[in-house]
Amino acid sequence: MGAIVLEALLPLGIIAGMLCVMGNAQYYIHKAAHGRPKHIGNDMWDVAMERRDKKIVEKFAAPLN
Repeated sequence: MGAIVLEALLPLGIIAGMLCVMGNAQYYIHKAAHGRPKHIGNDMWDVAMERRDKKIVEKFAAPLN
């Protein structure tokens, strides 16, 4: 049973490491390109998702009024 756990740890460690690297890569690339960190909620995707969420909440709350 111990060998199975050891065999699973290496791939899981690689996956976890890659997730951490990819998450931090965006921060460092943006900081290198613009000289400062990205402001949260300040790109087209964040704005579009905020608009979508607002519509969903309004649509859900409309029958309650």
